Amino acid sequence: MTPPVAPSPSPAPARTGGPPLLIVPYMWIGDFVRCHSVVRVLKAQDPERPVDVLTTAMVAPLLDYMPGVRKGIVWDLPRGRLAYAEHRALAARLRPEGYGRALIMSRKWKAALAPFLAGIPVRTGLLGEMRFGIVNDLRFGEKRLPRMIDQCAVLALPKGAARPAEWPVPELVVPPAEIAAWRSRMGLGSGRPVAALAPGAVGPSKRWPSGSYGAVAKALAAEGFDVWVLGGPGEAPLAAEIAGLGGARVRDLTGPDLRNAILGLAAADVAVSNDSGLLHVSAAIGTPTVGIFGPTSAWHWAPLNPIAATIETTTVVPCRPCHKPTCRMGHHACMRDIPAATVLDAARRAVRTVSA
Repeated sequence: MTPPVAPSPSPAPARTGGPPLLIVPYMWIGDFVRCHSVVRVLKAQDPERPVDVLTTAMVAPLLDYMPGVRKGIVWDLPRGRLAYAEHRALAARLRPEGYGRALIMSRKWKAALAPFLAGIPVRTGLLGEMRFGIVNDLRFGEKRLPRMIDQCAVLALPKGAARPAEWPVPELVVPPAEIAAWRSRMGLGSGRPVAALAPGAVGPSKRWPSGSYGAVAKALAAEGFDVWVLGGPGEAPLAAEIAGLGGARVRDLTGPDLRNAILGLAAADVAVSNDSGLLHVSAAIGTPTVGIFGPTSAWHWAPLNPIAATIETTTVVPCRPCHKPTCRMGHHACMRDIPAATVLDAARRAVRTVSA
């Protein structure tokens, strides 16, 4: 009998290596997570070429869980002013690394300044704020790319290359041993299911009411869940209110270290979040995630990763999506009118789907 013929292997991508690449992403948590799609596009083209990412101290913990990133360059540049001396100091830090190319996601003029001063030979970016010369590999047509991820990831493609139908999704890979060690260190028991709540967001208009979060927390705790409230120091008052409504099984895990939130989301069985950075973190980890959207468009800003549910109000709110940090109409109906029961049902379905 003739043995079966093995299928021909798929052609491997080029493995040329070469000078390392530097990504200069947006430094908001959600946008920073999205930049991993850019890493994946670059590594698909050339797996051997090192990719580094410029980062702030706040978002740097995310890089420990991003496959394909060699290292982060931690540098906190001030916001709201040019800070030329700080850019020169950053350039001096970048210069010995020998970067061959920088991908500059932001369209702001000063985002490209340090790579320019460092003499990185190829500085790829969109036209933005008239950056001729500072950005010497200009890409045009950003107005035809309405989503930020399209504008960012297209920089990783060769000039003139067609956009794929879908970008590769971000990945955050958290080792189970690290989760177990963190739970032990934090005094968090195991054995009961965990629901993580992320009630914070940049701007009050994107925040679902804390009373509604409290109702969800109380119901999940009654069903046997441990409920963890995650976020930064600014969310501590929200966490206290939610814990007061939810009862003894609700734990405030807010704090200044983003790593706690990353590990908390990785340990959770389900997460409920506003349209915020932690929504993107949870989705990239692969935790079943329910995202609540009010003033922002889920098409523009939902995670690229599949999520368990996208919750929006069924009330007709003519002003949405406004994408404003505060409600200009004063009624906040786009978030206020989302019932706690709707979010609770979505969370229950997400857990049942995984358990099935």
